[in-house]
Amino acid sequence: MTALRVIVDQVLAPVPGGIGRYAEELTRALIETAPDDVTVEGIVSASTDAQYEELERRIPGLARLYKSPLARRELAAAWQHGFTLLPGKGMVHATSVLAPLYRHERGTGNQTAVTVHDVVPWTNPETLTPRGVSWHKAMVARAYKYADAVVVPTHAVADELAEFYDFGERVRVIGGAVSARLALPIDAEARAIELDLPPRYLLAVGTLEPRKGLEPLIRSLALPQTGDIPLLIVGPAGWGDVDVAALAASAGLAEGRVRTLGRLSDAEVAVALSRASAFVFPSLAEGFGLPVLEAMSLGAPVIHSDSPAVLEVAADAGVVVARDDAAGYPERLADAIARVLDDEELAARLRLQGIDRSHAFSWRASAEKVWQLHADL
Repeated sequence: MTALRVIVDQVLAPVPGGIGRYAEELTRALIETAPDDVTVEGIVSASTDAQYEELERRIPGLARLYKSPLARRELAAAWQHGFTLLPGKGMVHATSVLAPLYRHERGTGNQTAVTVHDVVPWTNPETLTPRGVSWHKAMVARAYKYADAVVVPTHAVADELAEFYDFGERVRVIGGAVSARLALPIDAEARAIELDLPPRYLLAVGTLEPRKGLEPLIRSLALPQTGDIPLLIVGPAGWGDVDVAALAASAGLAEGRVRTLGRLSDAEVAVALSRASAFVFPSLAEGFGLPVLEAMSLGAPVIHSDSPAVLEVAADAGVVVARDDAAGYPERLADAIARVLDDEELAARLRLQGIDRSHAFSWRASAEKVWQLHADL
């Protein structure tokens, strides 16, 4: 029986982020939509037995889990330099640029598709670690030489990537979607009390790192048009020493005006999104912007940056804020926030448009596109 081997390593990363969510949800959908004569297998770096069990619990139905003897960092370095190939032949689908890429004849049964989620290493390198920038650029260069196909989440990323590498007809646009597990629980009221959600608040979701635009968002709250509405931030700490409390203090905000909730369960995120007065996504650079769709699916009015990929995903279902002129970005965010908070009719319209927009994406549709991609190869 033929197997599609999917690299799911990011699911177990210390900070899985959007790519971890993408890898998990897409692989689950690939298992659900697999042709009768094809199985889905997973590939992961050396981990603990508990982590292997957790992975198989989160992605049920894997026919096999190939466990590399190399830990994540060593495996990334090995694949960067073309070492440590996978045993056997067949189809490999990499849910990021972490992939075993090597010279091979196309059309011989071996095929590897790589996913490039964004071009941040080129356009906004200052928002990543130097090591991360170097590694990502090296892996995309290997993909240019050896990948049979390159998946990108949006046409915006396809256009941006073409400025650095012309993959031509090897590019396929396959986006993400909202997880079915991001749904309101039956004990939503109790969870809201447990999270200490105020009656009105702004919500932001994302890893705490420079490119997410949290600093200008926090500074926008110091401007009079935003009143005294609090900001809640959901997401794990990332790199870059983004100290939310220090940023809030520096902006002159009252203690407690900005509060971090850390990493929450899907049910808790759903509760927080459903009750937000507005969801703000000020990211400086994105490849897709899944939190925008998640917020829309739960009826939160969305305010977002004009990052090209986010514009594509949100369409006209959110209030757009231009990122140019960085010094003026906080004030433009403040104006947009005030506009949504002060106009109930606008907020109601955004809620309806957002829900409708979120329905345009599904993991099943994404998985079917992946199967078609490998069939075409």
